[in-house]
Amino acid sequence: MKRIFPYIALVLALAEVLLILLSWFLSAALPNSGVRSILSGEGIRWFMGHFSDMLATPVLVWIVLLAMAFGSFSQCGICKSSEGGSQTKSYRERRALLISGVTLAMCVIVMLLLTVAPHAILLSATGSLFPSPFLASLLPVIAFSVCASSIIYGVIAGTYNSLSAVYESLLYGIRWAAPCLLFYILLIQFCDSLMFVFG
Repeated sequence: MKRIFPYIALVLALAEVLLILLSWFLSAALPNSGVRSILSGEGIRWFMGHFSDMLATPVLVWIVLLAMAFGSFSQCGICKSSEGGSQTKSYRERRALLISGVTLAMCVIVMLLLTVAPHAILLSATGSLFPSPFLASLLPVIAFSVCASSIIYGVIAGTYNSLSAVYESLLYGIRWAAPCLLFYILLIQFCDSLMFVFG
């Protein structure tokens, strides 16, 4: 499966190049069609001036935060200890599981208090959940809750015996999600270019 990923990235990069050439050809051959060329002055200004804006979407932040949550969860040792069953868990692992579960429950309770009560802070101006600040913050809060409870579990269970171990677990998730970041950049760039040319 990993062998396919470089070819997919190449296809996306080539699709962007073909779109640039196609936009130039169509805008020259059919000037009244409304197709805008990326190679024109307007297109080059748009591409260079909006490149950072194209990439700076909430999806990029979600990928990074969820990758960090995945890294801390997968490296904290909770998955390994749950495979053996409750009989083989040490006292330290059971205590770590309890405290990390309480931390997760506290995060849920805080979010409920901020959304369920009348005139709650995270509700929209009309008092609804969709759309609201709650919806915008849902993925970051989930990622933070998973990170916090995983780190607490790892520290108490002894999986994380130093600050460097916690740091490495967060970086592990980002390394794991690195291909997603590359595909995100290529895909967003292609989709926004497509909308510029034909939009």
